Amino acid sequence: MKPYVIIVAVLIGVIGASFYKTFQEKKPWPVPDNYKTMKNPVASNAESIADGKELWGQHCKSCHGAKGMGDGPKASQLKTEPGDFSKADIQSQSDGSFFYKLSEGREDMPSFKKKIADADERWSIVNYMRTFKK
Repeated sequence: MKPYVIIVAVLIGVIGASFYKTFQEKKPWPVPDNYKTMKNPVASNAESIADGKELWGQHCKSCHGAKGMGDGPKASQLKTEPGDFSKADIQSQSDGSFFYKLSEGREDMPSFKKKIADADERWSIVNYMRTFKK
């Protein structure tokens, strides 16, 4: 086989993988209505944000990055894009939506209902996620 044929085949594979990843990151994540309107029962204060930051470092940072930009060391190994939580379209989601996604998970994103059994701790992570605004 000629070298240029191999190069073209590799380029087609890389481009195809890129399109696949782009398609995956656009996949909607439906949230039940009762979660969309759910209010965060944990006050967003220095203590809650510090607790959320610590939990984020233990459970979320490896994929989502230190500042929620989707640039954690494991991000490139994921089938789905971990997202940039500093973007307005993400930050516009309700606290209840964040809580639902964190609790239930999907695909590469694990459920944290059992790993972080205390709901208030998951709510503190939501409070910390709000600090990612640009």
